[in-house]
Amino acid sequence: MSEQALEELSALAAIYCEPGACEVLASSETDGVTFRIQISVKELLDTDILLKLLFRLPVNYPSTLPEISVSSDQLTRAQCMDIKDKLLEQAEKHLSEPMVHELVLWIQQHLKYIIKQPATVCNEKNTLSKGASTEDAIWMLLLHLDHMRAKAKYVRTVEKWASDLKLTGRLMFMGKIILILLQGDKSNIKEYLILQKTSKVDVDSSGKKCKEKMISVLCETKVQSQHKRFQMFEVKEYSTLDELQKEFETAGLANLFSEFVPPLLK
Repeated sequence: MSEQALEELSALAAIYCEPGACEVLASSETDGVTFRIQISVKELLDTDILLKLLFRLPVNYPSTLPEISVSSDQLTRAQCMDIKDKLLEQAEKHLSEPMVHELVLWIQQHLKYIIKQPATVCNEKNTLSKGASTEDAIWMLLLHLDHMRAKAKYVRTVEKWASDLKLTGRLMFMGKIILILLQGDKSNIKEYLILQKTSKVDVDSSGKKCKEKMISVLCETKVQSQHKRFQMFEVKEYSTLDELQKEFETAGLANLFSEFVPPLLK
């Protein structure tokens, strides 16, 4: 598969990282890769619809359109076919560029306009409704970067992304440790991850622009009542581990610090 396709798959795995949200079903050098993304989408009458989107990326994707199939226990076969047709129409607009995440975001925004009649809600509705509140809640993401060669440019880029996506938090430097802590809408958090993984944000050892390939998602979770909400995004440097720990403790994130930061020193 093309490098673009492999990078997109890596980004999708990071974005749809909840159990069952993204699953690779088959992969081969001749047939490409087949995977499923499962999302919950709010319909016209505020019904939560569980969509299963199956994508098959041929070996010459994205120069060739993916094959798409759509299924849902809460929609009719005709409705699923309508969704598939609309997704394929959108896919044609993105030919020759990675498109899967764009298609998923598009259907999340437009599903209610495609479905011609209210969905038939099955017994899963109660379960989905409980989970729907997490989509609307404030989420938090903690990332670890291995290094920044072009530090000034990298920092400006991260600040711009955070501003554009209305994310607050910290870009934290302590010795060789580089952490990005973000808070904001879950969809914007996921969009940030895509930018972080697919944009040429740094330079390699020869000074050539390159994408970030050494990033770790340490934690992605809903902001809890004991967590302090950051009011802005700031870049901060710490002289000691104690200073960094105090930043986490002040934000009500002592457990997050103790679980993820000390192991980075080993």
